[in-house]
Amino acid sequence: MRILITVVAALTVLAPGISAADSVTTLEQIGKSGKIRIGYRQSEPPMSFRDKEGNPVGYSIDLCARIVTAVKAHLDNPGITVDYVPVNAQNRFDALTENKIDILCGATTKTLSRGEFVDFTQLTFATGASLMSLQNTPVNTLGDLQGKKVAVTKNTTTETVLKSALKQTSTDAEVVIVDSAVQGFDMLKNEEVAAYSADQVVLIGLLLTSDVPRRYGVSEITFSYEPFALAVRRNDADFRLIADRVLSQIYRTGEILQIYKKWFNLFSKKIPNAIAAVYQINATPE
Repeated sequence: MRILITVVAALTVLAPGISAADSVTTLEQIGKSGKIRIGYRQSEPPMSFRDKEGNPVGYSIDLCARIVTAVKAHLDNPGITVDYVPVNAQNRFDALTENKIDILCGATTKTLSRGEFVDFTQLTFATGASLMSLQNTPVNTLGDLQGKKVAVTKNTTTETVLKSALKQTSTDAEVVIVDSAVQGFDMLKNEEVAAYSADQVVLIGLLLTSDVPRRYGVSEITFSYEPFALAVRRNDADFRLIADRVLSQIYRTGEILQIYKKWFNLFSKKIPNAIAAVYQINATPE
């Protein structure tokens, strides 16, 4: 009997996916380490990107900064530091599941399939997939892509919906898969593709932060619905609740209006109805 118990114990220790770390919550881990790790995309303006000094900034970064403040208060530890960890479209969810980051702050669409391996907070934004092109050769609709090339970042919801939309509209266009928004934008700038497709808000951010904004245009059409949220580890309710409380409070008090104005006022003086609805619906009472 002793031998059997020993073998079972050894197998439990060695079994893949089972470790002592699995039983430690995010809040406990932050409390022990004294730091919170924020994963962010480096080139998704105005949601998350690096400024001229190389600092992580953006709409989602500001929301996460509020969550950090709430975590410090909850743990009664104002000395908690923040580590910003760059991620990309390919590894961002792995970074969460492999415990390399504690929260994903960027332009991340909440989907049910992604909910199989990560959890999401209250919604933070709403946008849709669209197209950016050069002003002298505009691409305003999917039909304008007939016989042309369009770039899109791999492992994004835009890649999926773009291919589907082209098929549904019988548009014969070559989809060029790229690793990042920067690569897609560079291909457009060098006229290697007719358009770059991404979330409309990201395209507008790329346009505004480019050297010659007037050279580019973003289509007014969208061909998908992309509800953004912050991603956290699955089944970690206490940490997610803190994040949800912060977001709900910001929406209820109207503080979100200042954050929105800070990052979107240059191209959207008035909050679109869809985004205003996101704020109202997710202003959950305490």
